[in-house]
Amino acid sequence: MATYLTKEKKAEIFKEYGGSESNTGSTEGQIALLTFRIKSLSDHLKTNKKDHSCRRALLKMVGHRRSLLNYLMRKDLQGYRALIEKLGIRK
Repeated sequence: MATYLTKEKKAEIFKEYGGSESNTGSTEGQIALLTFRIKSLSDHLKTNKKDHSCRRALLKMVGHRRSLLNYLMRKDLQGYRALIEKLGIRK
């Protein structure tokens, strides 16, 4: 499976995108965390093409990130645009 997140990496992601390390409920922080996990799983699946359980987990994460992005787009359109620009997500 893909590399696990350390506490330090997770705190760094939430500090950069969520405002503070303890603000783990922020939508922007959750989207950034999911993006990091999706990238690492994608790299894992490039070398392990038959790992179907990881593929399923990846698809679930992508769907969850999509729903969070839709929520953010409804609530804060400028924040949504800034976040997808910063993370390099298409659409």
